[in-house]
Amino acid sequence: MRVVSLVPSLTEAVAVSAPGVLAGATDWCTHPADLGDVVRVGGTKNPDVRAVVELRPDLVIANEEENRAPDLEALRAAGVEVLVTEIRDLPQAFAELDRVLAGALGLERPEWLDRAEEAWAAVEPVGDLTAFVPIWRRPWMVLGRDTFAGDLLARLGVRNAYAGHPERYPRVPVEELAGSGCDLVVLPDEPYAFTSDDGPEAFPGLRAALVSGRHLTWYGPSLAEAPQVLAAALGA
Repeated sequence: MRVVSLVPSLTEAVAVSAPGVLAGATDWCTHPADLGDVVRVGGTKNPDVRAVVELRPDLVIANEEENRAPDLEALRAAGVEVLVTEIRDLPQAFAELDRVLAGALGLERPEWLDRAEEAWAAVEPVGDLTAFVPIWRRPWMVLGRDTFAGDLLARLGVRNAYAGHPERYPRVPVEELAGSGCDLVVLPDEPYAFTSDDGPEAFPGLRAALVSGRHLTWYGPSLAEAPQVLAAALGA
């Protein structure tokens, strides 16, 4: 089978579970570190549809949030089968990974997926905290309602202060964030690459937790170690 993945975390899931199946991936697909002869087909938001079609994939894997509907419609119009995932929380992530790997690709359930489910079933909260989670600055944007990352944080004992916002990724003035009364600010290193020198200074007096974006937002093999990695960063 020949597969093209337009989602970085699903690229890793396929490459680790079925080496040799992946024919194409986006420029943002960074894991595993060595994707060998996998052809790059542009970004998640602007894939080269012609390049994907020319790879003659049996299946293109996409996500309703990360990829644009017009691109997926163009692939279908060219006769390419497209599987679109929807992932808003951890149980849905596990279900969709099963649907992709076992259902669509006909693989045996990978061992890393069992380990991931076991790790999250045994997770213990790091505390009883409230936080906001910027994902961008200039303008400042934060996690809002119904997000996968927000669900992971909640399982670790960190409530998202904007979980009830009508938007999933609202723009919020930095002054409002700084005065929100939260216990901490959670700063992932993607999609915006927050660092100790870029982000915490905007919220003086508020504890900042710098976390791995891959472990907070990716649904793939990283889920197996995410509870431990995130808990260490949140409790530091």
